Amino acid sequence: MTVNIITIDGPSGSGKGTLAAKLAAHYQYHLLDSGALYRLLGLSLLNQGLQEKLDSELTKCAEIAANLDIKFITTESGVQVFLDGQDVTQTIRTERVGEFASKVAAIPALRTALLARQHAFAQAPGLVADGRDMATFIFPNAQAKIYLTASAQSRAARRVKQLQGMGLDAKINDILANIEARDKRDMERTIAPLKPAEDAYIIDSSALSIDEVFSLMTAYIDKQLAN
Repeated sequence: MTVNIITIDGPSGSGKGTLAAKLAAHYQYHLLDSGALYRLLGLSLLNQGLQEKLDSELTKCAEIAANLDIKFITTESGVQVFLDGQDVTQTIRTERVGEFASKVAAIPALRTALLARQHAFAQAPGLVADGRDMATFIFPNAQAKIYLTASAQSRAARRVKQLQGMGLDAKINDILANIEARDKRDMERTIAPLKPAEDAYIIDSSALSIDEVFSLMTAYIDKQLAN
């Protein structure tokens, strides 16, 4: 049985997580939030005090990556994320964890350790995978490849709104600086840098609503899956 794969890549704050979940529900496919995997690994390493030891304790960090105790549970309000039996849905979305996850994702050995975990999500009838290198590195043979982007300013504004909705303090200048630094690090890393696949459908969501982007995506995906 063919497993259809839809990839959504793009920078932090472009809306790919929200749209990936909507697409997974629409097509009744499995969902892979690869960014959450790196955030979970980052949180696990932070919890174990390894944030300053990524180089000296690389073997230990890679072992932790390969054996993360994680669970994703889909609910009516979204996806709950568990690490070692604890609900960390909100914790992994904090700026501290996100910033560290970006550093973790730039280390080849840790990316390799998570590779098999990501491939395992590709199960029938299909998968929607969102991240930064889903189409270029993890699933290069995906039937539908989308690259979702937006201006740094609009992404920072969305992030502030998201964090405030979670009851967290957020300052747009700090968020914007973090986004720009993360973009630079993701685009310049040596292994699987952030960039559109050559055959990706590129959407700039800066001035579009979620529903408008969703309509563009489904029209493209339906055409690709029909080929």
